[in-house]
Amino acid sequence: MKAIEFNSVWILISLLCCQLLNTAEHEDVVKHAIKLHRGKGAAVAQRKQWVLENCRKLSGLLRQKNVVLNKLKNAIRSVEKDLGLSDEEKLFQVHTFEIFQKELNESENSVFQAIHGLQRALQGDYKDVVNMKESSRQRLEALREAAIKEETEYVELLAAEKHQVEALKNMQHQNKSLSMLDEILEDVRKAADRLEEEIEEHAFDDNKSVRGVNFEAVLRVEEDEADSKRNISKREVEDDLGLSMLIDSQNNQYILTKPRDSTIPRADHHFIKDIVTIGMLSLPCGWLCTMIGLPTMFGYIICGVLLGPSGLNSIKSIVQVETLGEFGVFFTLFLVGLEFSPERLRKVWKISLQGPCYMTLLMIAFGLLWGHLLQIRPTQSVFISTCLSLSSTPLVSRFLVGSARGDKEGDIDYSSVLLGMLVMQDVQLGLFIAVMPTLIQAGASTYSSIVMEILRILILIGQILFSLAAVFLICLLIKTYLIGPYYRKLHAESKGNKEILVLGISAFIFLMLTITEILDVSMELGCFLAGALISSQGHMVTEEIMSCIEPIRDFLAIIFFASIGLHVFPTFVIYELTVLLFLTLSVVIMKFVLAVLVLSLILPKSSQYIKWIVSAGLAQVSEFSFVLGSRARRAGIISREVYLLILSVTTLSLLLAPALWRAAIMKCVPRPERRSST
Repeated sequence: MKAIEFNSVWILISLLCCQLLNTAEHEDVVKHAIKLHRGKGAAVAQRKQWVLENCRKLSGLLRQKNVVLNKLKNAIRSVEKDLGLSDEEKLFQVHTFEIFQKELNESENSVFQAIHGLQRALQGDYKDVVNMKESSRQRLEALREAAIKEETEYVELLAAEKHQVEALKNMQHQNKSLSMLDEILEDVRKAADRLEEEIEEHAFDDNKSVRGVNFEAVLRVEEDEADSKRNISKREVEDDLGLSMLIDSQNNQYILTKPRDSTIPRADHHFIKDIVTIGMLSLPCGWLCTMIGLPTMFGYIICGVLLGPSGLNSIKSIVQVETLGEFGVFFTLFLVGLEFSPERLRKVWKISLQGPCYMTLLMIAFGLLWGHLLQIRPTQSVFISTCLSLSSTPLVSRFLVGSARGDKEGDIDYSSVLLGMLVMQDVQLGLFIAVMPTLIQAGASTYSSIVMEILRILILIGQILFSLAAVFLICLLIKTYLIGPYYRKLHAESKGNKEILVLGISAFIFLMLTITEILDVSMELGCFLAGALISSQGHMVTEEIMSCIEPIRDFLAIIFFASIGLHVFPTFVIYELTVLLFLTLSVVIMKFVLAVLVLSLILPKSSQYIKWIVSAGLAQVSEFSFVLGSRARRAGIISREVYLLILSVTTLSLLLAPALWRAAIMKCVPRPERRSST
């Protein structure tokens, strides 16, 4: 075996070194190596003689390479000392010599890397799949590094070419007198070069050696055009702008976020087409739903289904569309807070705090019970129960827009209770996202470490409570000292021009959003509190701001509900329709019953009649379960099948929510007030 390894290694050496020889000799060596490998070659003595000759050739090539390297070093020193050359010419020649040096060194390294690779393969066990997988991974890493080196060398050659052009321009500048315009353009060119060097970030070189950074093979995809001439011109433009799509080995798709040259304005045409398509298709879908008596948001969800992966699959920038849709949530919650004054918040704060906590604990208890009966891991049971306990704040906010604000003097308003409980659920969402890493570790821990994980969870809960206290203290200071003068200044500056008012209110929303994000509380809570603080300035202020912000909210809400439709998969729902209907009805009924039970215990007797409306508003699953489910699937808490079930149950519960809400309103709200509530 060792003799075979020895001969094979030297055959590889000979083949690799002969790549540097002429083509005819290379073909003769290859044929001779094949004969030796098949046992049809000459005698052992002749084989040894052949190996020795090729070893001498390799040794001679290595000596020749060292001689060339010494000559290159001497040439670099002579160029640097040559006073007759300009700086540009020196830079070009030195750069060219250095590139040739790297080429020689890399060629030598490739020879010995190939030898070591063959040696590892000969020493391995062909029946050991793990060993073969590791060898394949090492070869893949070597190929990635080689690709990076080739890319670096190509960039250096481009730089050398640029230096050559600079040297030629400098020579032309010395040989002829330039006009005033040429001198101005030459100064502008030098200033532009300095600007490029100042703003250019060497992100690739700076990050390729950072720990945790991996080299990946990606595909660059250009769009097909029917007209070949148009396709060529478009590709040339996209090569310059870098706007083509990249796909990695995991089928993730990427678009440009920051170009190398920031002086050229760019636009993501994929994202523009996606928004235009959603806007055009949302109109007929929403119109159709209005004609048959359904809420328009169903039309927007249907629009997302038609354009998403389960439909025409025409949306390319899914992440960007979802990100823009999040602003629809922010402005929706701001308008909800605008109609939710601090006085009403003080009236229902105990109910808003107690109700969601009791419901979440009861859902977790039922989840653990069913998980024990079905032999589901406790970690998975806790996650699924918590995920299903959340309700959709944007959806219910649309239900409550323009709804009745009071039924009897002194009674608790159902919209205030419902919004207060939903905001508390948003706080719970932030808490659950913070606790999720600890929940993952707790699922794989021993009994001794579980105690430490429980302590960590308690510490996290304490941090959240501290953050909430800090948020409400900041809100108190803003209400007392800032919001009044700030709005009066905006109102004075925006007379005849609503642009300043819209911009000022948007900036205040983003300020509150940033504060709650920094304090590790949900951003949605910050938007809600921004509206509540501005509503404290009076009814006239609320009406003026609402008239300016509502159009922005409406457009962004269309994008948000369309982004929900992107995650609806009708084929999966059809395949498992019976199971999904059973699970959805079970979840909706369970949440409705638990909400009625909890509200019966915490509501005053005079307001018991609103428990049916509030329970109907809570009897669906929040769209944030999409986010929680994706994180849990990546973390290994739930399987792919459970993830798809959660998505489908969430979608179906959102589709059932308007019917349940309308039934509750028809049953419990007096007839004169139904029109505004539905």
